[in-house]
Amino acid sequence: MTQDDVRTETLLALKDEARARYEELRSKGLALDLTRGKPSPEQLDLADSLLTLPGRGPVAGDGTDVRNYGGASGIADIRQIWAEVLGVPVDTLIAGDASSLSIMFDLVSWAHTFGTQDSPRPWSQEEQVTWICPVPGYDRHFAITERFGYRMVTVPLREDGPDMDAVRELVRDPQVKGMWTVPVFANPTGVTISRDVARQLAEMETAAPDFRVVWDNAYAVHTLTDTFPEIIDVTALAAEAGHPNRFWHLSSTSKITFAGAGVAFLNSSTENLDWYRSIAGVRSIGPNKVNQLAHARYFGSADGVREVMLRHADSLAPKFRAVLEILDRRLGGLGVAEWTRPEGGYFISLDVLDGTAARVVELAREAGVSLTAAGSSFPLRHDPDDRNIRLAPSMPTTEQLVTAMDGVATCVILAAIEAVEAEGR
Repeated sequence: MTQDDVRTETLLALKDEARARYEELRSKGLALDLTRGKPSPEQLDLADSLLTLPGRGPVAGDGTDVRNYGGASGIADIRQIWAEVLGVPVDTLIAGDASSLSIMFDLVSWAHTFGTQDSPRPWSQEEQVTWICPVPGYDRHFAITERFGYRMVTVPLREDGPDMDAVRELVRDPQVKGMWTVPVFANPTGVTISRDVARQLAEMETAAPDFRVVWDNAYAVHTLTDTFPEIIDVTALAAEAGHPNRFWHLSSTSKITFAGAGVAFLNSSTENLDWYRSIAGVRSIGPNKVNQLAHARYFGSADGVREVMLRHADSLAPKFRAVLEILDRRLGGLGVAEWTRPEGGYFISLDVLDGTAARVVELAREAGVSLTAAGSSFPLRHDPDDRNIRLAPSMPTTEQLVTAMDGVATCVILAAIEAVEAEGR
């Protein structure tokens, strides 16, 4: 947002009130954290029965003793449940350990070290690897490609997905090897990629034969309502388009059961899965099948997964409503901020007056409210407009959240007043 949008007289009339609110906030000695989308203790309690599972008789449905080695693709019990959740064939799905972030790191790392089956050479031997990054986006995605020294090029994330004109132009370069996406309830905007955009990604021609789209379906079932979004089988779309190896489709039980102790999934073409297993089989003699069986018994079925997620929504939705109510009441009509209204996921994306995001975060920190650092939703933590702030409502109690967000609104107003006054001098 620019200063042209600001209702200047209305804003400046709030100066004394905003300063008084801020000093009152500072006097409370708060220590509130809105930095990351962590499940609350109330949400974690939903999975407590997992601690007693799989129980006696640790044998999977096909007779596999899950206590022993083997089973590179994971056990069928959990793969069948998650294949139905994602709407994909079970034979295109691998179940692994912990979280999808681990698999994503492996995929990029192994392509870098060894190359994919479609690569003329390992990516480490390329003069330069370029990665497409829709923004605002997920900071941990950008951290992976930053770690490998890849050049990261941003494209705008629109209401139906990434700007495809920009993407098609970029993939004409053979050094462009990949692209990050969060297709459902994206971090931090809550945007869901449309079927039309997904089809365009599957069908587009790329100069690099080993171009990959990381389709990180981290929030596939993380609704805030009583309905669930469409989940697109992008592997099937890619096969129909003649680019069967285009997508690495990830999912997991993160923010459903226990952080770091869940099950991660990779859905892709047979060739991609064979390539993955050929390297994963050297790293490990199989995943944690005991944990996979515990999760299968906890969920019971795909409908069981959805029932659990509706209970999560019961906890999360009031918090999101509280944030939006405060933003509407405190900032609506001032022209100093815009924000998303997600129907799922873990975040609200707040755009403040250009050039003030870092100042808002600084003011909030000094008042005892920790926000994700300004710029975190962009590669190398650099937001060229210094505009975007990611809000994570999940962890605090609703009472704490109301206090924190009222304070954040005050900080947005104060930072905007400072900017307007500085411009006027």
